[in-house]
Amino acid sequence: MQNIKSRSGSKKPPIHISERDYEIIADLALRMEQRHPHLSSLILNEIDRAHIHALSKLPRDVVALSSEVVFVDDLTSTVRRVRLVLPSEADIEEGRISVMTSVGAGLIGMRVGGEINWPCPDGRPRVLKILEVNQLR
Repeated sequence: MQNIKSRSGSKKPPIHISERDYEIIADLALRMEQRHPHLSSLILNEIDRAHIHALSKLPRDVVALSSEVVFVDDLTSTVRRVRLVLPSEADIEEGRISVMTSVGAGLIGMRVGGEINWPCPDGRPRVLKILEVNQLR
């Protein structure tokens, strides 16, 4: 497993997740383990290190399921605005990305201003930086 660090070289940034999102994402990751073991492991490791909150106590600047997030991918210098959703709701043309994709898994739990060195699906390194979060729940 690749060691994911922030741009500064320090350990992974802290992430926060609601109890509800934790349960949903863990279930989805376990169900995809046979088909996509690397991504499943990446997702499970990420949520297992998260600070767990009651949904009502989750900070408003945290990327959660159903939130809209603006982020920059340093690999392409592209700023994107997406809504993080369940796989069944994903539609890239509508700007809805699944939490079970590489980018979606890298965004979940991050706070505004935070950044994480998160691998592309092909393994190339990149940094995702959170610029804005809007809770739509």
